[in-house]
Amino acid sequence: MQADYVIVGAGSAGCAMAYRLAEAGKQVLVIEYGGSDAGPFIQMPAALSYPMNMKRYDWGLKTEPEPHLGGRQLVTPRGKVIGGSSSINGMIYVRGHAHDFDHWAESGAQGWSYADVLPYFKRMENWHDGGHGGDAAWRGNDGPLHVTRGPRKNPLTRAFVEAGKQAGYPVTGDYNGEQQEGFGPFDATIYKGRRWSAANAYIRPALKRPNCTITRALARRIIIEDGRAVGVEVSRGNKVDVIKANKEVIIAASALNSPKLLMLSGIGPAAHLAEHGIDLVADRPGVGQNLQDHLELYIQQAATKPVSLFSYWNIRGKAKIGLEWLLWKTGLGSSNQFESAGFIRSDAGIAYPDIQFHFLPIAVSYDGKVAPDGHGFQAHVGPMRSVSRGSVTLKSADPNDAPRIMFNYMSDPQDWEDFRKCIRLTREIFAQPAFDEFRGREIQPGEGAQSDAELDEFIRDHAESAYHPCGTCKMGAADDPMAVVDPQARVIGVEGLRLADSSIFPRITNGNLNAPSIMVGEKVSDHILQRHPLPPANDAPWVHPDWQGSQR
Repeated sequence: MQADYVIVGAGSAGCAMAYRLAEAGKQVLVIEYGGSDAGPFIQMPAALSYPMNMKRYDWGLKTEPEPHLGGRQLVTPRGKVIGGSSSINGMIYVRGHAHDFDHWAESGAQGWSYADVLPYFKRMENWHDGGHGGDAAWRGNDGPLHVTRGPRKNPLTRAFVEAGKQAGYPVTGDYNGEQQEGFGPFDATIYKGRRWSAANAYIRPALKRPNCTITRALARRIIIEDGRAVGVEVSRGNKVDVIKANKEVIIAASALNSPKLLMLSGIGPAAHLAEHGIDLVADRPGVGQNLQDHLELYIQQAATKPVSLFSYWNIRGKAKIGLEWLLWKTGLGSSNQFESAGFIRSDAGIAYPDIQFHFLPIAVSYDGKVAPDGHGFQAHVGPMRSVSRGSVTLKSADPNDAPRIMFNYMSDPQDWEDFRKCIRLTREIFAQPAFDEFRGREIQPGEGAQSDAELDEFIRDHAESAYHPCGTCKMGAADDPMAVVDPQARVIGVEGLRLADSSIFPRITNGNLNAPSIMVGEKVSDHILQRHPLPPANDAPWVHPDWQGSQR
């Protein structure tokens, strides 16, 4: 068992790298602990709440009791399946704001500014606007990753964008194009009615080549000899093997499992590794630190007309949707139902959006429990750039043990202020004339929650992860003591070892993380192949002309 390049993890970034390295004629072996992504629960977009709650597809990781959320333990689903989290996510496609990547470059990730990454977003995309307008010049049209838009037939979905406009916010035809700020249609990794995961886009075509293979095993640690990574120790059942890498080992095991694997291999904070009796290879205090995520609340409103998806929330309705999808890949089953988006700034003086809305024409939670009112609608809302930071550490030196995850959510007073603002701004949007014919009572937080203290109690009890963990092996300058990888994604202090997934984000991006995670895989594959990066783009993003003086 050996190859030129051994990739740990067939997730969003890992699949992209396997595809590009195999395309270049390199011998690639991918190690993935999860199994097949076949079956309707993963492939049918509307069934998205199932796979992330299934042991078969999810690592089943949980946070430690979060001190600022009343000691709640939050679930943090990560895909344990071909395609990784792109096989169990909500399929929402958001590149992030241009300024996010400029911030990366300014904080030491040279060569990762928006001008540098935009060509990679274009290279990976095959964008279908579906007649909804948009910025074709800013998008790619021949990449492996199909990106589409839902039909947007539901009157609530359209009312949300209209309400945003009535509240004084801009409308944008393409938040992934020149102008992120505003309300408009969502992009999704859905194609011909199916989830278009990194597995469908990248790893399936790669595996058709004779020089790319995948093996099912648990990566236990990286084998490092004389300061160089030479292979990966894996277990299959009770048997432990070593898979040799002739050129490089590339870790792409998620923002929760990648730092764990580094620490088990002797790369991390020296004192922490000593606690667990792990021999030190490289003292990198940043491994497992800088953990970030997006938290969100569901602001739910009852509907006075039977226009929501609740009509289908029964055995017959679901059977009908499922049958139509199985036969023709059409109908409600072919959409993730997140079809309208909003990106706004919480205040004057903030240069680019720091609040995101996901609108859903039903009042339901991620675990599939529907609101008692029946018909309703909701917006998932939360701040994009919380200053709170957490960590991933080892529970033990046993590779079978889950890591200890502490996000330290809401640990900064600014978080509380931002979340209260999110609730009040959402209520204002739901109060616009566009919703007059549909608006019933507020289900949650409920009209009774108005004061700061009442809202804080709701936030403490109801804030949920948006499942966007990142930042635990941040990319930065080689002389930055907290950086784990350099701007070519090489692990600092070890030869022949790279790490490329959402762990390397210096700071979380604006929106869902699947698109930037795949972009990381695309760009890092060029670094691995020692190619010149794609030429930088000169497109300047739209910024509100009066951002200093006005919130909208």
